[in-house]
Amino acid sequence: MSTESLTARAEIPSTQFRQPKLARLTSVDVYRGLAVAGMILVDNPGSDEGAYWPIKHAVWNGWTPADFIFPSFMFLVGISMVFSFSARLQRGETRSHILGHAFKRTLILIALGIFVNAMPIYGLDLHTWRMEGVLQRIAVCYFVSAILVLWSNARWQIVALAACLVGYWAILRFLPVPGFGVPGRDIPFMDPERNLVAWLDRTLFPGRLYNGMRDPEGIISNLPAIGTVLLGVLTGQWLRSQRTDRMKAGAMLAVGAGAVLAGLLWDAWFPINKNLWTSSFVLLTGGFALMFLALLYWTLEIKKWRRLWTMPFLVFGMNAILGFVADSLVYGPGYTFTAMGPAGNRLNWHETAQAYLQTSGLSVANASLVYSIVAVSFCWFLLWLFWRKQIFAKI
Repeated sequence: MSTESLTARAEIPSTQFRQPKLARLTSVDVYRGLAVAGMILVDNPGSDEGAYWPIKHAVWNGWTPADFIFPSFMFLVGISMVFSFSARLQRGETRSHILGHAFKRTLILIALGIFVNAMPIYGLDLHTWRMEGVLQRIAVCYFVSAILVLWSNARWQIVALAACLVGYWAILRFLPVPGFGVPGRDIPFMDPERNLVAWLDRTLFPGRLYNGMRDPEGIISNLPAIGTVLLGVLTGQWLRSQRTDRMKAGAMLAVGAGAVLAGLLWDAWFPINKNLWTSSFVLLTGGFALMFLALLYWTLEIKKWRRLWTMPFLVFGMNAILGFVADSLVYGPGYTFTAMGPAGNRLNWHETAQAYLQTSGLSVANASLVYSIVAVSFCWFLLWLFWRKQIFAKI
């Protein structure tokens, strides 16, 4: 289920390895590291149903803390893009050259996303491989946002953000769903399977969807996801401005609180929903990302309270793309390969581990959490091997 990794100086992770040379915002790297750790924790429960609710995604409308992880990646992509593109333009690169490089990165991320989707859990049949996914969404939204960053200013980016959010609401609310009718009249608004996002995905990718009838990274829902990246773009431009550090942190906190409030209010008409990435979801999660980054910015950039506590998160945050790959190395086999359980029956690896943990006296939720923590620790160790050699993935 389930992102130069996504750094404050370079926008997206990659396939070549080199040591970073430009200055970084530690707060951005730490935030990204927390998001990577959270992603692995949520993706790898011992029990899908029995895990604690904060690390399970909302089934449909509503939200849980787990639903804030992916939007945080998207938000950080926007920030990183601003820092990277600005540095490259100052070095004399042309906008066309930067866009060409961005297009190459987009194709690499899409290919990598399909490869990750082709882990054993999806089988070896090419006709069933899932085509949509997390990295694919990052790639598409990154490329569209790159065009706006290179050829527009903050005013037009705000206009584009508003158009993404309002336009997406209008599409889902008023356009008829072929074969079902108009939402709110012929069918319930935001019906899980009878909505335009799910219909288009079933039409384009039959038999390749994450949930069979729909996909959480649908084609149309990339539109509001671009809005999430644009929130990061505007934040990155604010961070590069000449304002004082305290003014930057204070404004991010205030705007973030306003966005959260707006998202909660819009929820009454356009419910917060991660699966459809609704506009209210963009405002809620984007506002949270602003406030959380403001806290990290105050702690790490203003107060300089860094010390050793940041290192575990930097291991993840400075190699996020390898974090995605490491996550797939746990998730795919854990849901595919089998082993003998304590009752003598064959279970998937994660179910087997869950069963043995429960026989040791742990509750279902605690056993599931232990499995998740072990998965995070395993992935962290793999990335630490790169960290200790100062090797960072970069496209």
